[in-house]
Amino acid sequence: LAKQVDLDPTGAKDLAYELGSLGTNLFLVLATADEGKPMLTCYISKELVAEKGLNAGAVVRELGKYIQGGGGGQPFFATAGGKKVEGINEALNAAMEFVTGN
Repeated sequence: LAKQVDLDPTGAKDLAYELGSLGTNLFLVLATADEGKPMLTCYISKELVAEKGLNAGAVVRELGKYIQGGGGGQPFFATAGGKKVEGINEALNAAMEFVTGN
């Protein structure tokens, strides 16, 4: 799932963790534009991290390029902040391509 949501960064984190608690095989990227600053939140279920070797920190570092930013975090949860709100759609499209390619 890759979606822009009307939440602040804390709300996006809370939503990601809540959705993550509902099941396995979740690869989630949420984008927010709080106060004109883009933020990406990535949550990957621990099962997918273990089975597929996915890493949320690596994902947000790559997607952060679209919003002129960067970030990092844990293998299952990471965030990236940037300066280019206009890059959110590109970042979400790239996230979907990543998911379908893995």
